[in-house]
Amino acid sequence: MGGGETVQTNSVSKHLLGGVATGIGSLPHRDAKQGAEFALRMTPDLPTIPTLTRRSPNEGMIAMAVAGIRGIKFGQYNSCVIDLDKIDPFADVITDFDHDAYVGLRTFLEVANGHSGPVKWQFTGPVTLGLALVRIGVPASIAFDVAVRAVRTHVQNIHDFVAAALPDSPQVVFIDEPDLAMMMHESFPIAPDTAVDLMSGALAIIERDALMGLHCCSGIDGTPLLAAGPAILSVEVGNHVKSYAGPLAKYLANGGIIAWGVVRTDAPIMGSADRSWKQLAALWCELVQQGCDAQRLRQQSLVTPACGLVSFSEEVAEQIYAQVRDIGERVRTQALATRLNIGA
Repeated sequence: MGGGETVQTNSVSKHLLGGVATGIGSLPHRDAKQGAEFALRMTPDLPTIPTLTRRSPNEGMIAMAVAGIRGIKFGQYNSCVIDLDKIDPFADVITDFDHDAYVGLRTFLEVANGHSGPVKWQFTGPVTLGLALVRIGVPASIAFDVAVRAVRTHVQNIHDFVAAALPDSPQVVFIDEPDLAMMMHESFPIAPDTAVDLMSGALAIIERDALMGLHCCSGIDGTPLLAAGPAILSVEVGNHVKSYAGPLAKYLANGGIIAWGVVRTDAPIMGSADRSWKQLAALWCELVQQGCDAQRLRQQSLVTPACGLVSFSEEVAEQIYAQVRDIGERVRTQALATRLNIGA
């Protein structure tokens, strides 16, 4: 990798701080162009390339991840056909950008032509993909090896595809691991340490060329997530965060960034951002009491919805993004005030 790419990655980590708003994956739009325009309009500092599963189930996180794996094919209505004799951890994985799974991505890149600011996208992590393969009948003995190869191939290819279309745009990439909530359950098919290693490997795929984050919308202990080594930790605001305040303080001290899921997506949406802001502020106060640096909490932060928004209407999605941006402005104001107070 050339020096220019290193500067680009460092640049994005320096400027996407202090409450910059971004998205988490899915949007409810059925029209790909409208979805792309929405993403660019609502979070212009860090637009997220959306997945549009209402437009097509092929854009679902598992469907997109298994596309191109030999021996596995998704059909209509999320039906899946597997041929175990053809599934091979060493077989090439094909990333076909002409596939229906990538309409949202292709359209975003067309609409964003000429965009030079950073962009964000995310992809299914190897633990969640491995579990999905086990559920559809792939033996656990090979499912996670197949998942690792698929994630590695797709993430590298998507990065290169985005870079070719938007050569001046630094990339922020989240590895999405929603199934980590089951990691400590006795039925989990791999050891927790193995899961951490798989996530760490996924983050390392393009870490020299992009700012890598790890997203989990489950309210779990984030210590294993931190152990995987993400540059950005993406978690929902909640009391569970206090359980790993010590490791979080060290993470922040080492320059880590936290993407706070400030607006819940599993409860009725409030009419304003006030309640969500109070919840974030209260959590930060408790984290400071447990050793986190108040300045770093504010400055080394992004704000997002807690999870994707495919289950909402387009109107409610816009309301949620407006609240996320509102909270981002409050964070930014506090972060700036903190910097001015210490003479930065």
